[in-house]
Amino acid sequence: MENILLYSVYFGIFGGLIRALVGIIKYFEKNKSEKKIRLWYLVFSLLVAAFVGGVTGALANTADWRLALVIGYAGTDFLESLYKIKEKQRFQI
Repeated sequence: MENILLYSVYFGIFGGLIRALVGIIKYFEKNKSEKKIRLWYLVFSLLVAAFVGGVTGALANTADWRLALVIGYAGTDFLESLYKIKEKQRFQI
């Protein structure tokens, strides 16, 4: 069980890192004048990916690295999109 959790956390981080790199590349393409990366945001995003990957691996009870990788990538993206939607709804009149 602990191997499953450990692999899920590692591959969750890896999936989150891939997602972060895609986001950084998009950011640099969009903002050519300002090239500033928020390190705390990157670290927080990777921690969330590790948590989501670990929890999913533990709940699925499988050592399938592909699942943890996808969940690490998509899970962080899902949470960020959900936050953005709720944030917009809060400011609507």
